[in-house]
Amino acid sequence: MFLLALTGILAFLLSLYGVPIARQAALKYGIVDAPDGQLKHQREPVPYFGGLAIYLAFLMSLAFTFEFRHDVLGIVLAGTIAMMLGLIDDFGVLSPRTKLIGQLLAVFILIKSGIRIEIAALPDWVDVLLTVFWMVGLINAFNLLDIMDGLSASVGAVSAGCLLAVAMLQGDQTIAFMLAALIGSLLGFLRYNWQPARIYMGDAGAMFIGLLLGALAMIERYPSGHALSLLTPVFILGIPIFDTLFVMYIRRQRGLPVFWGSPDHIAIRMRHWGLSVPKVVITCCAATVFVGGVGLAMMFVDQTAAWTLCVGTIGLLLVVTALLRKIEVARPNTILTRPLSTEGRKAA
Repeated sequence: MFLLALTGILAFLLSLYGVPIARQAALKYGIVDAPDGQLKHQREPVPYFGGLAIYLAFLMSLAFTFEFRHDVLGIVLAGTIAMMLGLIDDFGVLSPRTKLIGQLLAVFILIKSGIRIEIAALPDWVDVLLTVFWMVGLINAFNLLDIMDGLSASVGAVSAGCLLAVAMLQGDQTIAFMLAALIGSLLGFLRYNWQPARIYMGDAGAMFIGLLLGALAMIERYPSGHALSLLTPVFILGIPIFDTLFVMYIRRQRGLPVFWGSPDHIAIRMRHWGLSVPKVVITCCAATVFVGGVGLAMMFVDQTAAWTLCVGTIGLLLVVTALLRKIEVARPNTILTRPLSTEGRKAA
């Protein structure tokens, strides 16, 4: 327990130290997110490179406190590819197709390292397809979620906390140490990313967080007397997944490709309800705690109660979808009609 706490504290301190350095480097070389009057409404350009600081704090804290195993190295290598891919994309030079190819390469490394979904009732090729779908979906879910100060990092930290609870209950020290390092890194970054943000994580951070949480959620154990406990990781990471599905649904309704920018996110619609940015972030974190708590509860209740929790939560999310859909956030002529390398970061 001492080493676990030390890992989280060390990651937090390294992140606190590294983020300002990353900010200075981004400003020096002009790697900034400039306001465009459409999706990006920050008052002045905000530097990227926060994701690089998160990655380094995570990696260095583990290096000091934990012995790397084969599967850990597989996750770190895949995470490095995702981070570097996002870092290149922060320069605005990657097409969605190239980015997807890079994501598939990172997932391939996970699978080659033995990190994949394993459901005994399914053939191996189905498990592999589910792994690819799960990982690519979550990498992009956290990327899409990163549209507001503190949002992606806060939801990522809360989701990691729920996964950490599972790891500690199951006595899985490997996963617990990695999650503690991630939480510490994100909390240190939030010191500079809370509104008004002085630095953004960029695609490098969002894709790294998505890959790491997706991989760790995928290989954790969720023992129970019924098969519905397999949905526990889906609920723990339910808010990023819900936001992605909502954006896909709305953009399809508008006739826009999924990877094209538009103000259709849940967080932006909540801003149009009159909530401030901090209140939106806190609300999303509370929703993550609630939905993640449902996922955790499904491990300990009987099958009937698990079905009740599952159906009830899905029904509640459908109600929320209907309410959010009624909010008009932009006229058709103000929606961007070009692909974005990075989603708009600010909702004014």
